[in-house]
Amino acid sequence: MTTRPVLDVQDYSLAYDTPEGEVMALKSVSLAIRPGETHALVGESGSGKSTLAWAIMRYLPDNARDVSGRIALSGEPLLGKTLPQMEALRGKRIAMVFQDPSSSLNPTMRMGEQIAEVLMRHRGMDKAAAWTEAEAALARTGIQRPAEMMQRFPHEASGGEKQRVVIATAFACNPELIIFDEPTTALDILTAQQILDLFLRLRQETGVAALYISHDLGLVARIADTVSVIHQGEIVESGPVHQVFRAPKDAYTRALMAAVPRPDERIAVPEPAPARPLLQVQGISVRYGADGWLTRLLGKESVPFYGARDVSFQVHPGELLGLVGASGSGKSTMAQVVSGLRDFTGTVQFGGRDFTARGDFDRAYRRDVQIVFQHPDSSLNPRQTIGTILSRPLRLYRLCPPAKVADRVRELLEMVLLPPEFASRYPHQLSGGQKQRVAIARAFAAEPRLVICDEITAALDVSVQAAVARLLTDLQRKSGAACLFITHDLNLIRQLAHRIAVMQRGQVVDSFDVADANSPDRHPYTRALLDAVPLAEEFQGVTA
Repeated sequence: MTTRPVLDVQDYSLAYDTPEGEVMALKSVSLAIRPGETHALVGESGSGKSTLAWAIMRYLPDNARDVSGRIALSGEPLLGKTLPQMEALRGKRIAMVFQDPSSSLNPTMRMGEQIAEVLMRHRGMDKAAAWTEAEAALARTGIQRPAEMMQRFPHEASGGEKQRVVIATAFACNPELIIFDEPTTALDILTAQQILDLFLRLRQETGVAALYISHDLGLVARIADTVSVIHQGEIVESGPVHQVFRAPKDAYTRALMAAVPRPDERIAVPEPAPARPLLQVQGISVRYGADGWLTRLLGKESVPFYGARDVSFQVHPGELLGLVGASGSGKSTMAQVVSGLRDFTGTVQFGGRDFTARGDFDRAYRRDVQIVFQHPDSSLNPRQTIGTILSRPLRLYRLCPPAKVADRVRELLEMVLLPPEFASRYPHQLSGGQKQRVAIARAFAAEPRLVICDEITAALDVSVQAAVARLLTDLQRKSGAACLFITHDLNLIRQLAHRIAVMQRGQVVDSFDVADANSPDRHPYTRALLDAVPLAEEFQGVTA
């Protein structure tokens, strides 16, 4: 006898009504998930992955419209349910874990109160019983000192700790289905691995069905039983995960598989110039919390800690140095130091000049050293057109006559493979990958000698990530600029970098040529990072 699906989606279509007319977001989507099964949904940004999750949860905007089809939870139809009926289901029978745990947690409530609230609402517990069960739920996630974590506010926990709290909340009511929407994208590789291990253990203990949405195909290969590939709102391929990944039938699926970073397939990067280092950081330390605004706000001296301690490394002209490590290891702190955004002690040498304080960095240095941030939305002015954004470094550094600025903006857009008409658009009118291309174009507009890339591909799907990585290496080759590439994606950085430096707890613990990554004399922490990387063997031999 066939087990009835926990989630059954049949020929479901959804449209958005817009001023420009109807936009079909999902087209005849069908998938089924049985008890204890993890079904992955993969595809590029904008393909409809999260839209399907929202449709299942019935979290839809007013302009969304169910066109046809059926969505059922353990045989019970969900379409047409009222808001109170869905609120009774959410959290109790169906739960969701989001990409950013901070968006799921109330910043004004202690984390224990938030788990207990769910238990009181959906399991009818009194406050004392709910608090006890919430602490037990946290303990099951492997959190150290769960009683202490119960008393913390979200801002007092790390990203990994907050995601464990969200997962504890999702499992607390023993739901039939949990939807995971990119739950590890914002986490470093070691924390992500811990979260995945936690999910696998809890799934085995509870038998919950799971819809796992991700653009990380290596991760999906590790945890999913079945997979559906979605493209422009349609399921183009579906089946057992190993069957689909090893022998994809659809051209779009093959393109996704071919875009997965493989360390042994190096992207053509220019060899660095055999010259004296362009950048040398020597004995850099950064201390937080000893004084300043936090002390004044709290009215007492806070406990200091080091974001970086005695860090030294160098970058040669034309070289791409990968800087890797877990969250909190000091990678972004060093990016801020080198780009002149963070106070420090020690010495930064650049182009034969010494800088020993943030105030020493002058106009020439700030032109020579440019930074591209992880989230382009936080660095592109939403009130300015793309043309205005790209013209600013041209005018600031007087890189071309005023009459030629518009022509140079068009050249910059073409350089990052964007059409010239994008100059009149605003950031919100572009996709995530397009906005990151604009941020890269702005950095190279200043004609820098060093470009710092701080997790620039972390939030991008695999195919866009590959395109941005190739774009960066092309620009580096043409311009001769050096690059400090900060990431936690070791598969990707081993494709791009000449050398890799590894940071742990504010210190550089290992440094090596990329060809020596698997050497037996690697630092144990480097070995742990490499062992945590989802391997690409699953996709070996797959071409677009």
